[in-house]
Amino acid sequence: MDLIRLNIRGISYSQTQTGAYALILEEDFGKRKIPVIIGSFEAQSIALALEKDITPPRPITHDLFTTFAKSFHIIVKAVFIYKLVDGVFYSNILFQNKETDEEKEIDSRTSDAIALAIRFDAPIYTNKEIMKKAGVYMEMKENNTGNSSFEKTIDNIENQLKMEDLEETFSHLSETEINELINKALESEDYETAAKLRDELTKRNLH
Repeated sequence: MDLIRLNIRGISYSQTQTGAYALILEEDFGKRKIPVIIGSFEAQSIALALEKDITPPRPITHDLFTTFAKSFHIIVKAVFIYKLVDGVFYSNILFQNKETDEEKEIDSRTSDAIALAIRFDAPIYTNKEIMKKAGVYMEMKENNTGNSSFEKTIDNIENQLKMEDLEETFSHLSETEINELINKALESEDYETAAKLRDELTKRNLH
């Protein structure tokens, strides 16, 4: 089977699925790209791995697995995206025990496989059939702000998670406390949070 090596070109917020991101993979020596839809946690994990100078205060799941594997002399040798069914990519991870040279190929979600491949500096491959079926020609816009698409992804996800955390705590606040938070949000020009807080008050007044 002829393999095509893929490189990560960027991560962008999905315009078609709420809370999802598109991981853009590009073929070596070509211009075709494969957009893979992934969740916010996986997008953050991949973005953190690519931004070498950003380290979370506590290890996330993929970091924990990487440390565990390396402790037992196991590495990720390669990742293979081998099948595409109903828009879902299927992948295998090729592991190798460095002490015994034993190799084992294990089924994995594509997002997890790529998150680990980055951490082990392992190549990512697909085949000609998938590239023919899913490969598209896309123009990647350059970012003029000085921040990479991966840094933007981290910021977007962190902001999204902060908003979700706020929404979870609304139910425990009194109306007086919510009004105080609204005023603070408006003072700091955090209009999105202010709007969320006002929505909570509106919902209470409807009951």
